[in-house]
Amino acid sequence: MKQIQRSSLFPPDQYGNRWQNLPWNSCFLFLSRLLKRIVTEVAVGVKRGSDELLSGSVLSSPNSNMSSMVVTANGNDSKKFKGEDKMDGAPSRVLHIRKLPGEVTETEVIALGLPFGKVTNILMLKGKNQAFLELATEEAAITMVNYYSAVTPHLRNQPIYIQYSNHKELKTDNTLNQRAQAVLQAVTAVQTANTPLSGTTVSESAVTPAQSPVLRIIIDNMYYPVTLDVLHQIFSKFGAVLKIITFTKNNQFQALLQYGDPVNAQQAKLALDGQNIYNACCTLRIDFSKLVNLNVKYNNDKSRDYTRPDLPSGDGQPALDPAIAAAFAKETSLLAVPGALSPLAIPNAAAAAAAAAAGRVGMPGVSAGGNTVLLVSNLNEEMVTPQSLFTLFGVYGDVQRVKILYNKKDSALIQMADGNQSQLAMNHLNGQKMYGKIIRVTLSKHQTVQLPREGLDDQGLTKDFGNSPLHRFKKPGSKNFQNIFPPSATLHLSNIPPSVAEEDLRTLFANTGGTVKAFKFFQRDHKMALLQMATVEEAIQALIDLHNYNLGENHHLRVSFSKSTI
Repeated sequence: MKQIQRSSLFPPDQYGNRWQNLPWNSCFLFLSRLLKRIVTEVAVGVKRGSDELLSGSVLSSPNSNMSSMVVTANGNDSKKFKGEDKMDGAPSRVLHIRKLPGEVTETEVIALGLPFGKVTNILMLKGKNQAFLELATEEAAITMVNYYSAVTPHLRNQPIYIQYSNHKELKTDNTLNQRAQAVLQAVTAVQTANTPLSGTTVSESAVTPAQSPVLRIIIDNMYYPVTLDVLHQIFSKFGAVLKIITFTKNNQFQALLQYGDPVNAQQAKLALDGQNIYNACCTLRIDFSKLVNLNVKYNNDKSRDYTRPDLPSGDGQPALDPAIAAAFAKETSLLAVPGALSPLAIPNAAAAAAAAAAGRVGMPGVSAGGNTVLLVSNLNEEMVTPQSLFTLFGVYGDVQRVKILYNKKDSALIQMADGNQSQLAMNHLNGQKMYGKIIRVTLSKHQTVQLPREGLDDQGLTKDFGNSPLHRFKKPGSKNFQNIFPPSATLHLSNIPPSVAEEDLRTLFANTGGTVKAFKFFQRDHKMALLQMATVEEAIQALIDLHNYNLGENHHLRVSFSKSTI
């Protein structure tokens, strides 16, 4: 076939050297393929551009000159972003949120950012299960990302992912993003002026102005302890908590919590209602109370007025130490500091350690599904029995089985009801003295304690307590969850019949081999008392010997450790 000169079509510095001697049909075929590729890449480029601009919005980058453009893209497109938002990117006040549940609302997404500062814009990409959230300052966004890097956020029990966007500002076309903008405006109104919006229709899922600074809190599925201090740690992220009163009603743990400002109460309700304090349990149900002010008479484990650290502690509780009272006053003034944020139940390492030491919560990271079997060693093999171990370890959980090892009688396996209880027992009893010896408590490699084969005599070294009526924590939400403390010289006594006097109890406890240092009936309820032994070891011995002791009149004495002194 005749060749033609193509140097005019393809300059030598680009294609001339390659095509100079090609036949015409080959050139035509190559040209058609080249044109097809160019058209495809242009189309893909337009699609990528529309994906970046997203659903009638513009994400303005410092290097972009497209800030005036508004492009409408298909919100149901399921392709992933190309090159958008790396976790290690530069900080930005615009955050990219991924893996959202399909049914999640704008209100729920906005609530993620409320504890960290003012939320100034939002863009929902429901077809992609993603959203962009803009905060007022870069510092607030940094705090939010740092927090959720340590604690995986969940919406509707599904983990989500939060990272910096490559863009520094989020601009949206409000006519194409009306629902999200309505919710955002409602939240902004509550955050700033707490005034109704004029001329704006807000959906049912949007917030409404708070009516009261007092919240009523109910804890559902309360399988682990939730105390006044834990509630304070959680709710203080949203503003200054002034007062808290806790109580049990209809077999449910409840609380009344008062903020200094109704706006703070609104934000807390929006962010926390329906959240779990611990994995899969202790669910917060929050509503506004009809009360506008709480009258707190005592500062103790059941109630506290953070504006009045001088209040007495009430029956059976010592007055607050002046140093602690001063700390409360200082804490109140610091509650609203921006960025002072924390995980839902555990604010920081020090507070987590303090809470665990007080026996109020399980150790972080230990779930109810953890190892339930403990190995206890260095026991006094002449004195120890399955019953004594059941009684002592039963202070921290419901003991299911106990086995003293046949060939090593200074060691035993103890199976608790769940991993949280075994962790609590290990934390509190490891290193304590029992029958004159310092015991060692560790997690066992065994998953269960095996009962002896039927007909085999193991000399009473194994006992099944699964159906014992003496379990303290069998009932979810039991008040006993609120009164778990480390071993101490002071014991809390309850279920005392009216005919038993102080001298009777002093004599009874002295007969366990220890010295009774002090005794005090509760002022308003002589069914309860505090009794102080000379040492923690003596108190442990007394608890083992006298818990469930029959005092007559169908009254069995209840004994537990107290954090108080007399």
